[in-house]
Amino acid sequence: MRVALGADHAGVHLKNAVRSLLESRGVEVTDLGTNGTESVDYPDFAASVARAITTGESDIGILACGTGIGMAIAANKFDGVRAASVVDVESARLAREHNDANVLALGARVTAPETALEIVRTFLDTPFAGGRHQRRLDKITTLENGRGRS
Repeated sequence: MRVALGADHAGVHLKNAVRSLLESRGVEVTDLGTNGTESVDYPDFAASVARAITTGESDIGILACGTGIGMAIAANKFDGVRAASVVDVESARLAREHNDANVLALGARVTAPETALEIVRTFLDTPFAGGRHQRRLDKITTLENGRGRS
């Protein structure tokens, strides 16, 4: 598994903790920044991670900012990216199992570090269930391709 990481200044410490967890599990990690606490713009890092997903350079993306919301919104602008802003373990499981989410967005200001790491473990270890959920993903792809516009 190949994972791309990205964070803004608010999420950099959480990103570094996630990187350590991933490396301890033998996961191939591409860290796309930021690496300091100086103010930066989260859409830049969300875009870098989303591009890694859309080009196939990474299988999964993990983003961290203050809440995870802005990162998820920005990443979801890319075709084929299904980013979920997650604050609890059950949502992480369902994001993968039902929605085949390929990007996890975490909020460093709203999620305790220990919980965030458990969310990451759950996200990585939960497979997509397929079945009726695939039909729904196919409908999302139709919308994404512009065929759902009125």
